[in-house]
Amino acid sequence: MKSRAYYQFGSLTLKKREKSADVWEFRYYEDAATGGRTRKALFVGTTDKYKTEAQARKAVEAILLKLNAEKPMHHLGTVTFGGLCDRYIAEELPERYSTRKSYLSNINLHIKPRWGEYLIEAVRPMAVEGWFKEMDKSPKTKAHIRSVMHVIFECAARWELFNERRNPIEMVRVKDSTKRRKRPMILTNDTFDAVLAGLPEPFRTMVVVAQCLGLRVSEITGLQWGDLDTERRQLLVQRSIVNGRVDDVKTEYSHDHVPIHESLLEVLLAWSEQCPETEEGWMFPNPLSSKPYYSTEIQKRYLKPAGIKLGLGPIGWHTFRHTYRSWLDETGAPMKVQQELMRHASIQTTMNVYGQAMPESKREANGKVVTMVLKPLRASA
Repeated sequence: MKSRAYYQFGSLTLKKREKSADVWEFRYYEDAATGGRTRKALFVGTTDKYKTEAQARKAVEAILLKLNAEKPMHHLGTVTFGGLCDRYIAEELPERYSTRKSYLSNINLHIKPRWGEYLIEAVRPMAVEGWFKEMDKSPKTKAHIRSVMHVIFECAARWELFNERRNPIEMVRVKDSTKRRKRPMILTNDTFDAVLAGLPEPFRTMVVVAQCLGLRVSEITGLQWGDLDTERRQLLVQRSIVNGRVDDVKTEYSHDHVPIHESLLEVLLAWSEQCPETEEGWMFPNPLSSKPYYSTEIQKRYLKPAGIKLGLGPIGWHTFRHTYRSWLDETGAPMKVQQELMRHASIQTTMNVYGQAMPESKREANGKVVTMVLKPLRASA
């Protein structure tokens, strides 16, 4: 007869040391592959880091949740939301660097400080909604935090850590979650030309690409010459770089070919004659490192000062993406075409229009924007 599986809490003991701070040691049982159980010990940390037993026990809560994953659910009253967050971080955090960074920031700066001490079942919809109402953050930031909490509760349900049939965060409303605190800056043809005039290469060409294609800066720094198909006049967007880390693009919808107008192709080919050669074939490498530039440094040293000098205020890389979207609208491009050129995951980002845009429609709409960008530059050359 199979023995009944009981929830284990483990034992936490303080080990004395003569020449350094005392250490907390956590002992628990682990099921052996051949049957039976094996006693295990884990170093938790010193008393400098965890001054009390309560602090040390919180540090091992995520380990306990994993150890008891297949145990009866009578232990539910002991699981805190902070422990749940720790297990989520250890096992489920997204692999993409920028996404991990964003999730960890929301968990460590907002979610755990407010809800970490609460038992899972004590994190209630109205309490969370009230917290958001008092939070001095933009609706968009609140929506991101809500999304992370929702994902964590989904994991809790899969791990059978709470009994409710419905994710409590589903009932939490964030007012004006799709609205911004302030309208994004949209450049005119004249202000764009003025910004561009003060930029050296390769930043000038990078900005032209940003304005002609609406790419995210992480996608621009991730471009390689092998992504450019001169015969078909298209560019494959398939990687991104954030803080020097090469990664996938933001979503599966971001991974796509974008049309290259012949005028933009001329600009890229002209830059290729000056571009430093690198083993990976980076389109915009730093000649000192042979690696792509850090976009934040370009924004800090060139884009923001250029905007301030022109009386526009500080501008950033995303200014060009917003402007591209606005200029697409000026061309009269259908919303579905705009969505596909922007490579948005959801049509809601532009408008709720269905169907798939034909490549010819996308090329025509994009070509009109490229003409808006490059025609004035040629006239002034």
